[in-house]
Amino acid sequence: MAKQQESRGESLTKVWLKRYPPDVPAEITADRYTSLIDLFEHAATQYADQVAFVNMGQPMTYRQLEQQSRAFAAWLQHGLKLKAGDRVALMMPNLLQYPVALFGVLRAGMVVVNVNPLYTPRELKHQLNDSGACAIVIVSNFAHTLEKVVAETQVKHVMLTRMGDQLAPIKGTLVNFIVRYVKKLVPKYHLPGAVPFRQALQQGEQLSYQRPDVTNDDLAFLQYTGGTTGVAKGAMLTHGNMQANLEQAKATYGKLLRPGQECVVTALPLYHIFALTVNCLLFLDLGGQNLLITNPRDIPGFVRELAKFPFTAITGVNTLFNALLNDANFNKLDFSTLRMSAGGGMAVQKAVAERWEKLTGHYLLEGYGLTECSPLVSVNPYDITCHTGSIGLPVPSTDVRIVDEQDNDVAPGEPGELCIRGPQVMIGYWQRPEATEEVLKNGWLHTGDIVTVDSEGFIRIVDRKKDMILVSGFNVYPNEIEDVLMQHAKVREAAAIGVPSDLSGEAVKVCIVKKDPSLTKEEVLDHCRRQLTGYKVPKIIEFRDELPKTNVGKILRRELRDEVKREGQ
Repeated sequence: MAKQQESRGESLTKVWLKRYPPDVPAEITADRYTSLIDLFEHAATQYADQVAFVNMGQPMTYRQLEQQSRAFAAWLQHGLKLKAGDRVALMMPNLLQYPVALFGVLRAGMVVVNVNPLYTPRELKHQLNDSGACAIVIVSNFAHTLEKVVAETQVKHVMLTRMGDQLAPIKGTLVNFIVRYVKKLVPKYHLPGAVPFRQALQQGEQLSYQRPDVTNDDLAFLQYTGGTTGVAKGAMLTHGNMQANLEQAKATYGKLLRPGQECVVTALPLYHIFALTVNCLLFLDLGGQNLLITNPRDIPGFVRELAKFPFTAITGVNTLFNALLNDANFNKLDFSTLRMSAGGGMAVQKAVAERWEKLTGHYLLEGYGLTECSPLVSVNPYDITCHTGSIGLPVPSTDVRIVDEQDNDVAPGEPGELCIRGPQVMIGYWQRPEATEEVLKNGWLHTGDIVTVDSEGFIRIVDRKKDMILVSGFNVYPNEIEDVLMQHAKVREAAAIGVPSDLSGEAVKVCIVKKDPSLTKEEVLDHCRRQLTGYKVPKIIEFRDELPKTNVGKILRRELRDEVKREGQ
């Protein structure tokens, strides 16, 4: 069996290497730097006086980022007396504070736990407890959420920041006033003992930073995902995993990008693994400038920011590109400097891709990734001239197998489960050996996605083995939705599935059997909004007398999905 697997993998590799442009290497070297700390220090030295990040019109140079992240690292080491390997949670949108905190944690030899700032108290409590985070940096807009659960976690140190704290003094004061008192975006909270982030930086400047002995084998991130079930698990991504994926992205996109000359639009949140690797790390290595968009849902404001910068690259999900294309002012922008457009997180629709190419003159490069793969697995080559409908070709040093349910390789062109092996694959799920064994088998990561590979090596997703729902690039797991629904006293049974959506790719639909006939859709929505992040809240609620089940009583989600297909929804 092993020989069959290797020969099949080798034949697939030869197929897709023929299709890549000749300047894309077959293999990458992931040891250019000894760690992400080494990578950061090299970039900060080489590009010291160039702008690294800009947000709300405020630039931050590589030199300033180096100084502030070093101060934060020193504060963590000596001000809080945390140890190498301790987990520090970051809970904020795209602000200048994020890269300062991110690289400060890494430079202190600690582990970053990225947290979605829109999490409900229940979701936040789970992630903090599961990761064992002992400290958190959080923007004040979401402090009220932390207040509700912090006493039930291991978090001992809270560092608070406000939206405008990294801006110039007058502008920062104005932004903080508007956010809190005009827009009323900061609910009341009580977190005694919390330290202002600015104070931590000021005190850290007076402390001595000690560079830790960190290698590529050490843990860098706990990046939370549902994996193949609804229980959020921390994918353990090492410095080596992340550096390997950075090198893979650089090898794939390399010809399009020029060191020291790039400006990438970062509308996807940096706590999302796609933006973290491609926008943050790749463009850091290239000495590029990241234009951080704090609220990409404000399309008019987003477009006004774009008009101020000659951006050269942009990443996003299909829904973001579609929203931009439907904005009249976006259509008036100058795209003469744009060199790379990359879509991930969800399928890029053909109509959106074609409109994007017609407007900007550039093909929208569609790729595929998983949190467990840091995340990039495959991408369409940069010399593609049309929308292929595929997720492209595996990135360098990535082996792919397509297997049946018995883990045997399928015949060429036949559908099967996509399995991946490469230096970007996680080392496992944090403190969950059983869950790790379910997806990592004999060195191969089983993705749960059913794909085909054509004669040129292009991979196409045809179905999902798992029941995950993909909403605007974010994973939603039916088990979690169903668990929340079953906590409602009037619900007897519940099932959650994904249904097609023009806006978000997929939307959550729930089918409910009532325990109490008085239950209404409004009650269900209110209950879900209290327990779930917005994109997980059901968009369609259907009451039924019964749900389809197996002979042992297991609810058949696939049958519910098949009903939707038959009805043409």
